[in-house]
Amino acid sequence: MSDGGTEGRKPGRRAVLGAAALGGAVAAAALPGTARAAGASGGSGGSGPGGRLPNPAVIAHRGASGYRPEHTLGAYQFALDMGADVIEQDLVPTKDGHLVCRHENEIGGTTDVADHPEFAARRTTKTVDGAPITGWFTEDFTLAELKTLRATERIPDVRQRNTLYDGRWEVPTFEEVLQWAERQRRGTGRPVWLHVETKHPSYFRSIGLELEKPLARLLRRYGRDKSNSPVFLQSFEPTSVERLAGLVRSPGVVLLGGASSRPWDFVEAGDPRTVADLVTPEGLAWIAGFAKGLGPTLDLIIPKDSTGKLLEPTTLVRDAHDAGLVLHPYTMRNENSFLPLDFRKGTDKAQYGDAFGAFQAYLATGIDGIFTDNPDTGLLARDEFLARG
Repeated sequence: MSDGGTEGRKPGRRAVLGAAALGGAVAAAALPGTARAAGASGGSGGSGPGGRLPNPAVIAHRGASGYRPEHTLGAYQFALDMGADVIEQDLVPTKDGHLVCRHENEIGGTTDVADHPEFAARRTTKTVDGAPITGWFTEDFTLAELKTLRATERIPDVRQRNTLYDGRWEVPTFEEVLQWAERQRRGTGRPVWLHVETKHPSYFRSIGLELEKPLARLLRRYGRDKSNSPVFLQSFEPTSVERLAGLVRSPGVVLLGGASSRPWDFVEAGDPRTVADLVTPEGLAWIAGFAKGLGPTLDLIIPKDSTGKLLEPTTLVRDAHDAGLVLHPYTMRNENSFLPLDFRKGTDKAQYGDAFGAFQAYLATGIDGIFTDNPDTGLLARDEFLARG
């Protein structure tokens, strides 16, 4: 829905999203007229096991990945220290069934595996979700082998300063992240909210490394399996979110790519629906039958024209809220190469643009949270947005 562009628009609601609301009455939290968040940047607070999340929430995308190699305990801790409301993990399995935190199962670009001659023969080409990929894959390593590697910066041409931290951290298991989060909770008295993604679940199921059941076991072991637990469970494959809903009560989020794309589980099942079908009122009602939220690409919230400039917002925020779903779109980054053309400064792709301006445009649509590689920028932008009333 658009009423004259993004500048000056006020969201239809600014709810304080409690975990209890997500678990049992998300529709109430998603309707206009609910209370506006105080906007404090100090992380989660409030009552209940999960506490409350500010709305809009600032979600640290793979940790503070704008400043540290992604999916490391260093990136997660830095994000938490900055005050991020939620911290994201992507999960892939090892050969012996452990869940580890990597954006992809191919680890040539995020670890120093290429520098290990003992693993040279493991380099191979696989087809994952229909695409051929060459490199080293977590499912070909035991956890003990993977622990001999060290994390590196994924995009050093854009984030050269992050390479300073190459080699400092291991690839963490998800269980280690849960243990870390529990230590932080004991130290601060506040829960650490997590946003946990199952990566390529159909592919891994096809090779005997199912993600959902091991994830559910860990959530139960660490007490994050309830409707009011401080965790979101997300996937680009709706059936993975649906499977998880049958195993635990933790709130699920369906991730959505470009409008013309199809979830890979739909491709395998012969389901002709595209993302464009899923963001219709009918598609959103279907998602609301097993999930509590959406994680759409920002282009589904505000499309861009052929030059990369923002157009008018779509009706997705309104339609999703009408279906009782919260929206956590992805991903805001500070660098020019990731910003809409309207907010770039100069021609250096690694230079910071007007990220604050871009944040204001997206927050004005009424979204409930936003993924960002730069949690400190997101928190300041959120506070400025709320201060404007």
